[in-house]
Order: sequence, then structure tokens, then C-alpha cells
Amino acid sequence: MMNFLFDLLLNLLKVKKGKGICIFFTVTLLNSLTITLKLNAFNPFDNTITGVDANNIPITIKLDDIVSIKFAVGPCQSCKILAYVTNRNDNTVSVIDTATNTVLGSPIPVGLSPIGVAITPNGSKVYVANAGSNTVSVIDTATNTVLGGPIPVGLNPIGIAITPDGTRAYVVNAGSNTLSVINTTTDTVIGSPIPAGVAPFEIAITPDGTRAYVTNFDSTVSVIDTTTNTSLGISIPVGSVPFDIAITPDGTRAYVANFAQGTVSVINTTTNTPLGSPIPIGGVPSGIAITPDGTRAYVVNGINTISVIDIATNTVLGSPIPVGVAPLDVAITPDGTRAYVTNAEGTVSVIDTTTNTVLGSPIPVGSFPFRIAIGTIC
Repeated sequence: MMNFLFDLLLNLLKVKKGKGICIFFTVTLLNSLTITLKLNAFNPFDNTITGVDANNIPITIKLDDIVSIKFAVGPCQSCKILAYVTNRNDNTVSVIDTATNTVLGSPIPVGLSPIGVAITPNGSKVYVANAGSNTVSVIDTATNTVLGGPIPVGLNPIGIAITPDGTRAYVVNAGSNTLSVINTTTDTVIGSPIPAGVAPFEIAITPDGTRAYVTNFDSTVSVIDTTTNTSLGISIPVGSVPFDIAITPDGTRAYVANFAQGTVSVINTTTNTPLGSPIPIGGVPSGIAITPDGTRAYVVNGINTISVIDIATNTVLGSPIPVGVAPLDVAITPDGTRAYVTNAEGTVSVIDTTTNTVLGSPIPVGSFPFRIAIGTIC
């Protein structure tokens, strides 16, 4: 124990001498497992050491379980919060650094008419649904280049979502009335297409990863069991032409943006039934996102504004927030402090969610930016 503490203190002294320097430790455990982690904390009172792995997941280890431990000092891994925007008319994806609200590099070429976009939980890949070429492109976030060839799926893929464990991507094929499932390790389609409703458009997956909710243009939402990749045979009635869907962080409710009705429907995900009357929003709601703390939903109205819903009361808060021309989608940063809105005019607006006001000037991207996804990229 004394040698361990002495080694730890020496490395701590080294870390104090330079910015961006971290302590890493490699341990061999009693079960012969060897892992390397970035040091987070040492607790001498309960004889534990805590580190984080490459996915920033904390792991606490008892000293009694350690056979050997070695420390090293090196540069801390730097992470960025990046927004990936599909430019439908350019067949590209733009990347925004949310720290500076500037576009990084040149647009990334993908398939025809890209619409849906999703980032893996570990931030290593971005999946793009190409509605015009019936494929999905995969972007390596380390280089912001496309990995391999496009993945063939069904007709007119629009929406896409990735399971919380990052193992599968679910693609909504609007022209086939089905969902395709992609294994994100092999980037190949697995199993047969899953039947959905008429002209399915968007998808959201519950936080526990067990169910997927799919909006259909016949004014219903389908429910998919992701453990068996089968439809539960449920058609939940919502408003006219449901366009987008988001699920609360606790998984108890789904919020559906009804494009042709100017409302948001709320679904009780325990009973899979509508909860109360649709919330009047106005305009043509096309996108929706919920803050990480689950207190508010940001809804794109399509009439150059964003509305904010109080999740606790299911009522609209304050006045609509003016953004760019013909907004389509919205995504929120992991810390919940900002919302990014795609405007069909070719820009992205940034909203301070503390004050619900727009920050700075719109960010220029490609032609007809449609969907947006934000993730932590390390």
C-alpha cells in the first residue's frame, strides 16, 4: 500500500506541472483481467480507486482485488461536442463545433438526399439515412470521412436511431413501410425488415433500449420490441401526419410533433395510450427534442419559431422563439444549455436554453439542412 501511495503522489506532482496532463493506470485483477483507465479518484477510507474508460464510463476497483498496478502520465484525451447536420440538397453532412459555433472542415459527401442522422453513444460513428439512394452511410468521427461503402436498406430511408448500448441502428424505410436493423460492429443489416405503419417517418428508442416508437403518416405510432425485433401490433392514435418523436429521459412518455395539425401528442409508454389532449403549438411542427433533465421539450414550428413545452404540466412556456427561415429540426447539447435548430434557408440557429433566446448569428451550412444530431466526440 505504501509503495502504491508513493507512486500515486509522484505522478500527481508531475500532473501539477503541466496543463492537459492526466494520470493513467493499468491494473491486473485477481481474475487475470487487465485494464487501463484514466485516474478519477482515490479513496483511502474504503480502499478503492476509480478511473474512466475510453467511453468515459467510471469504474471503481477495490485495492484488495488488484494483483498489480502501474501508473503513467500522458496527455488528457480531448473531447468535443459536435453537431452533425444533413444537407439534403447537397448530399453532404456539415459538422459544427459547438464550442465555437463554427463549421469544421469541408462538408462530408454521403448518399443522395440525406435526411436522418444519429451518433453512436461512444461518439465513434455517425449514421446517415440517404433517402434518395436507399442506403445508410457511416462516418468515422475521428477523421470525419465515410467508412466503407453505403449500407443497402429499404426504400426511402428517413429516420434513424441507435440503441443506448450502441450495438444497433434502426432505420425507418418510408417507401417500404418497414424498419431495417444494422449491426453497428459489422455495419451490415441483420434479420428481415420489421413491418411498421403506413409511410413511417421517424423513430425514437426508449432509454432502456427495449422498445422503439415509430411515427406513421396515417396518424399513428407503431411500437417495436427491440429484444425480438418484432412489431407489438400496437397502433397508437396521435395527431395528423406525425413527423417527429422524442422520449423523456425516464422513458415514461413520448412526445410526437403532428405536422398537419399544429399540435404535440403525448404518449404514456407504460400503457401505450395517448395522455390527455394534444398540446396546441401552431404552425407545422416538424422536429422535437427533450432536454437531458427531462423538464422541457423544444418543438420546431416550421413558421420560423420554436415553442417550448413544460413537461411537468404539458403546457407551452412563454412566447415562441424566433429562429431562421423554415426551421425543420432541433437537437440539444448533452449539458442541456443550448438547442441547435436547422433552418431550410441553409443555416443553423443556436438557442440559449437558460434564457430561451438566440445566441449570435445563424451558422451557415449546406443547402436545405434537414436533421441534426449532437454528440460527445473524443
